[in-house]
Amino acid sequence: MTDLPRIDTVGLSGIIVSFAEAMSEPANRAALAFRAAVEAEDWPEVSETMMSLVSVFLAVDLVITPAAAIEERLRALLITRDWYAAPLPKGRTLWHVPTVYGTDLAPQLEEAAEVAGLDPEEAIRQLSAARVRVLTLGFAPGQPYLGELPEVWNIPRQQDLTKSVPSGALVAAIRQLIIFTAPTPTGWRHVGQTAFRNFQLNAAQPFALSPGDELTFPSIKRAEYDRILSSETPHGGAEREAIA
Repeated sequence: MTDLPRIDTVGLSGIIVSFAEAMSEPANRAALAFRAAVEAEDWPEVSETMMSLVSVFLAVDLVITPAAAIEERLRALLITRDWYAAPLPKGRTLWHVPTVYGTDLAPQLEEAAEVAGLDPEEAIRQLSAARVRVLTLGFAPGQPYLGELPEVWNIPRQQDLTKSVPSGALVAAIRQLIIFTAPTPTGWRHVGQTAFRNFQLNAAQPFALSPGDELTFPSIKRAEYDRILSSETPHGGAEREAIA
């Protein structure tokens, strides 16, 4: 669409810059890069920035600051580069999160594989080999939306709601994964179980994951998962490394 990126006000609370109408890798890349660029500008009128899958919100008190003034700066920043092909921000982290697929811990792996047209072994191979990005955090505090998976994983949400999946559950739908921070009802299929906890109450940075971070979910056996749980290793046995 020719009217994108688009700048809109959100009541009197701020301004949103949208890069697409629906999720795509280039649009998410643009939102990540543009948010980092806005934060680097350190405009005093902007008290906070947030992002969705394909947009960036700037918290600005529009009672005090005229929207036109901020919009002019945003337009000037938008024309400085092709944001859809921009490098991802620096300071990101790659996490390797040990995951049990299937079994009684993640009972919908076979169902998800069938919907995707895969046998369970191939589903596990693909999911454990995938490297996905934290597209955004939302819906619940610290909840990461991760993607995108290959097109075969463009499976719909289930028609019924699962009343609750446990902390660390890995669920799949619409080419994305979510790893839950707390017990949660969901319409996504529970395909894997981890000991990863994104929220650490007493940590200097309570949420381990940030938009732009990347994750892999290598397959482990139930015995290894039980060992990780009993040892109470940091971040549920996940290993991390700097990628930018």
